[in-house]
Amino acid sequence: MFLIVTKYLVPKGFRGLTTFPFIFVRYAMDKENLVFLNHEKIHLRQQLELLILPFFIWYFLEYLVRLVQYRNRELAYRNISFEREAYTNETNLDYLKSRSLLRFAKYLLLHK
Repeated sequence: MFLIVTKYLVPKGFRGLTTFPFIFVRYAMDKENLVFLNHEKIHLRQQLELLILPFFIWYFLEYLVRLVQYRNRELAYRNISFEREAYTNETNLDYLKSRSLLRFAKYLLLHK
């Protein structure tokens, strides 16, 4: 994992962006934020499981489905299965030690 602080590669409205093996953060203070970093590390694991490129294709397609479903960009983003897993478990700093393979799938059919 490589942690890089840059405001240019992180889209507006976001604090971070993970693209294996990099975690890009907008603010230097987030380099010390263990919960934030755990969220991004969960995304690294998801990307590895799906061999990186399929992760991004799935992520984008699921976002489109959620956008049609919720008609709201923020709700669509928050309900992507990858994000649901990461947000649900970001405070459990030991989560990745016991996480089962393809665990994000648990969050596919659960919606708010």
